Amino acid sequence: MLVLKRKVGEVIRIGNDIEVHVLAVEGDVIKLGFEAPKHVQILRSEVFEAIKSENLQSSISNSMDAKEMMKKFKKGAQA
Repeated sequence: MLVLKRKVGEVIRIGNDIEVHVLAVEGDVIKLGFEAPKHVQILRSEVFEAIKSENLQSSISNSMDAKEMMKKFKKGAQA
C-alpha cells in the first residue's frame, strides 16, 4: 500500500487518466474528488461489497434454479 500526505488543493494521479483531488478536510473527514474516464467505475468500498454479495446470492439462486429445472427435465424425459 502506498501512503501519501496531501494538502487541500493537491492532486494525486493514477495512471494516465485518473486524478484524485483533495477538496477539503473537515475534522476527521476528507473530501475527495475523482476525475476518470466514464468507463472507469468508482465505488465506495461498502457499495462495492454490497453489489458483490448481491451478485453472489443471485448466482447461487440461479444455480439452484437450474439444478431444479434439470431434475424436472430428467424426470419428464424418463416418463
